[in-house]
Amino acid sequence: MRADRLVSLVLLLRQRGRLTADTLARELEVSPRTVLRDIEALSAAGVPVYAERGRHGGFALSPGFRTELTGLNHDETLALLTAGPGRGEQAFGLGPELASAMRKVVDALPVSHLAAANDAAQRFLVDPEADLLSRRLVTEEVPGGTMVEVRRAVLAGHKLRIRYAATGEQPQWRTVDPIGLVTVRDRAYLLATRAGEDRTYRLSRVLSAEELPEAAERPSRVDLDRIWRERSARFLSGGDHVAVLLRVNPARREDLLDTALAVRAEEPDADGWLRLEVTFQDARHARWALWQLGMDGEALAPQSLRTWLRDRGAAVAARYGDPG
Repeated sequence: MRADRLVSLVLLLRQRGRLTADTLARELEVSPRTVLRDIEALSAAGVPVYAERGRHGGFALSPGFRTELTGLNHDETLALLTAGPGRGEQAFGLGPELASAMRKVVDALPVSHLAAANDAAQRFLVDPEADLLSRRLVTEEVPGGTMVEVRRAVLAGHKLRIRYAATGEQPQWRTVDPIGLVTVRDRAYLLATRAGEDRTYRLSRVLSAEELPEAAERPSRVDLDRIWRERSARFLSGGDHVAVLLRVNPARREDLLDTALAVRAEEPDADGWLRLEVTFQDARHARWALWQLGMDGEALAPQSLRTWLRDRGAAVAARYGDPG
């Protein structure tokens, strides 16, 4: 454990320059006395750490000293920079270990690549609604070639042309300015603007993509966490949302939630089906979702939705009834 702390101490000094014993103690979650003992141990081991006296003094490393961490390529480092910061640091008491690991990762990058990697990492946001240890890899199927094109455009800051299939609509080509990528509850989203308007695209509905050579119109620095919260809040508070109480066969649950905005309640029914209260973007989405379920779902409320499904079912039955 002490060896890891010594490495973390060196990396802190390497990256941030001169630091006081109190600052080092806070970062490493030990006492200032322990920091002083560790400084002495490093000096004895030949690490060029020295003390500067005075009001603005502290401990520092000799110029040019650098630790090395091998075995990570640029994409692996980017993946860790993306997944590591900001959330879940205290899960199972692993906060100090996570912070130490991230310092090592950052220190492993060549100076010439550090700024590029940090800029790239800000374009990815992994499960902002989950803690670190509950995060899961995206399970929705996104073609590999499509994902590569989207990621390249996001990182390079280029415009992106996508063939997108919105719910209940025919696929269309659109040219967008990509801002970043977000994963939420096993789903991946592209945050972008189109003709200056905010747009959010679900990646599983991007049928193909092409990175364009033109520069995207977007800010040089972004806070994806804030952007995602703002867009989610606007989406959930606007429009003619419809709350539906329904029963569904558990085997079709995911098909139903694919078009839902939110699920407020979920409990098993007496016959093994699930009773859900689901919010849809509007009446059209609610009708489409329930009609797709066929006999595997039943809308209990509102009555207007039940009436629409009944009338449409009767019309279909009449059309395909006995010609005699």
